[in-house]
Amino acid sequence: MSQLVFNDDTAQRLEAVYRIRDAIRRRRLAREALGAAPGERILDVGCGPGFFCSELAEEVGESGFVLGLDTSAAMLALANGRCARHANVELREAEAGSLPVEDSSFDAAICVQVLEYVPDATAALAEMRRVLRPGGRLVVWDVDWATLSIHSEDATLTERVLAGWDEHLTHRSLPRSLASRMRAAGFENVGMQAHVFATADFDAETYGAATVSVIGAFVAGRESVGEADAARWVAEQRDLGERGEFYFAVSQFCFTATRPR
Repeated sequence: MSQLVFNDDTAQRLEAVYRIRDAIRRRRLAREALGAAPGERILDVGCGPGFFCSELAEEVGESGFVLGLDTSAAMLALANGRCARHANVELREAEAGSLPVEDSSFDAAICVQVLEYVPDATAALAEMRRVLRPGGRLVVWDVDWATLSIHSEDATLTERVLAGWDEHLTHRSLPRSLASRMRAAGFENVGMQAHVFATADFDAETYGAATVSVIGAFVAGRESVGEADAARWVAEQRDLGERGEFYFAVSQFCFTATRPR
C-alpha cells in the first residue's frame, strides 16, 4: 500500500481544495461542533495548511491560544504563512499518536480527516484525551470512503480507479468504528452527525469536482490504473459534467465527545 504523501506538490494541491465553497462549509460545521470560546486553548491535530488554526485563532481571541500539529513539513510551511499574523498560534511537527504537549493542557481539540491515515487510531484518541482538561471537548471528522458514489459510463475503469484511491489511506471506513474507539480511549458523551457532500454539477467549488482531480492525480501510475487510464477517467468525469450528467456523493461524519470530569 502506498499512502498519499504530503509533499510540496500534494500540499499545494490540497491547499487549493481547502479554499473551495464545500471546504469552507465543512470547516464551519466542524467549528460549530467544537464551539471554541474566547480565551480557550485549542489543539488542532493534523492542521494541514492552517485554515482551522487561523479561523480558530479569531474565535479564541488574543487571550486564547491555538496549537497546530502536523507530520508534513510542506503543510506546516503553508500553515506558517497563513497564521503569521496571529500571535496566538503556534505550529509544530508531530505525530497524532505522540502529542508533544502536557497532560490536561487544552480546553478542546479538533482532528479533521486525519485519523483515517493513522494506523492506531484508538491510541491517537487516547493521546487527545490525555492532553484535554477534565470536561474538555473533542471533535473528530472523517470520511467513510465506502459511501463514495460516482456516475461513470465505464464502470470497470471506475472500479479500478476507486480501488487505487483506497490505497491512499489506512482506514477506508473509519467512521464505522470511531464511536467505539472514542469510548475505548476514555471519552464520554460521544455523538455523531452525518454530512453528505453531493453534487450533480462539475463545479470546481464542490467537494465532488475537487476530489475527482485529487483522485486522478493519486492513481496515475498506480499498478492497477496507469497514467493514461487515470487521465481518461478524469476526462470522462469532466465530459459528463459538460453534458449535465455528472454525479458525486460521499458521506462524512463529525464525532463529538468529552473527557470525563
